[in-house]
Amino acid sequence: MSTHPQRRPSYAAVLRVPHARRTFAAALTARLSYGTVSLAVMLSVTRSTGSYAVSGVVLSLFGATTVFLMPLRASLIDRHGPRRALLPMAALYGALLSVLAVLTWRPGAPAVAVGAAAALAGCCAPPLGPTMRALWSELVHDRDLLQRAYSLDGVAEELLFVSGPALVGALVGVAPPASGILFSAVLVVVGTWVFVTSPAMTGPRPSVPGRRLGAVRGLLAPVAVAAGVGLALSGVDLLVMAFAAEHSHGTTLVPWVLGALSAGSAVGGLANGVVTWRAPARTRLCRLTAGLGLVIAAAGLAPGLWTLTAAMACAGAFIAPALTTAYLLADETAAEEARTQAGAWVNMAVNAGSSAGAMVAGLLVGRLPLVVCFLLAGAVAVSAALLAAPWRRRPPEPGSHPYPGGPADVRDAPAAL
Repeated sequence: MSTHPQRRPSYAAVLRVPHARRTFAAALTARLSYGTVSLAVMLSVTRSTGSYAVSGVVLSLFGATTVFLMPLRASLIDRHGPRRALLPMAALYGALLSVLAVLTWRPGAPAVAVGAAAALAGCCAPPLGPTMRALWSELVHDRDLLQRAYSLDGVAEELLFVSGPALVGALVGVAPPASGILFSAVLVVVGTWVFVTSPAMTGPRPSVPGRRLGAVRGLLAPVAVAAGVGLALSGVDLLVMAFAAEHSHGTTLVPWVLGALSAGSAVGGLANGVVTWRAPARTRLCRLTAGLGLVIAAAGLAPGLWTLTAAMACAGAFIAPALTTAYLLADETAAEEARTQAGAWVNMAVNAGSSAGAMVAGLLVGRLPLVVCFLLAGAVAVSAALLAAPWRRRPPEPGSHPYPGGPADVRDAPAAL
């Protein structure tokens, strides 16, 4: 690692890029919808059907269609451009959320209709995060400044998912829970409209046959690592609750422990953007993910909850840097006409890993000692890092120009995914 103070761009420099502030603010407004909608759906469906089981199924349907169809929706953004594809998605998504809100406004909602509306809404969820990250690559050409932009984007997104449930909690204190779903619909439609009308918004990118997602091997690394991080972290949430219960603390302090994880991630993400790295992005990605896994594995040895809180803060310091680097690596390896889709694959991997990790952790807790469960959660992240490690160095192609602090430009690689 090396720092060059004279070359360090500031976070303020990111926001001074022409049209960046308006575009980023609009994207964050629309993305806040994803921080509010899950809790709003859970509360409203539970109240309207009177069944936690139905609520769980509806949330699963909504989450599955949102996550697993994201690369397909992102490919439409790359093919037709955000202005032509993103706003119709947001409008349809908002309309279906409104239908879901109407269905769940009063008790007695038909479970089948509620599930169908939730699943259809998830099918249309606009890939706002991947679109914004692809747009950062259009707005920012300096790689150091782009790393700063991605770090700022990642930390801001994490704050949205922390503040979103708080907003829903305040809203349902004065209105039915379904109002939170309507609020989410308004956020995504209004935010997306301002986003796509920004002067910075680009049109469709020219497609090159046989090169839809750049180098396959380049994309496998960030996708595998993102899945490993999601698996490990979703398991940690449940393990922290089990740890608190085992040490006779109940669950009242669990939010503080998980808050330390989020705070550590925010600090780590901001610090990651400050540093100019010499190591290539893929090497950094593997080191950060391995560090996360090792800290999680060691956290199981904590003698008490406050020690565990400190360990979670240390683990969090690796999260945002690892995911930011995964998105950067995906952007570097993807063909120019498929940047949105490349970011969507990483996003899908994180969320899919989170879903699977929660299920696996639920099966293991109570059957194995907690120390072993923490060790297994950490081993998942370390294994993903080893899987993605650059064991062999490939010589650069003639005429290629490596990015400062990153791998060579492989956007012209012929393989496609």
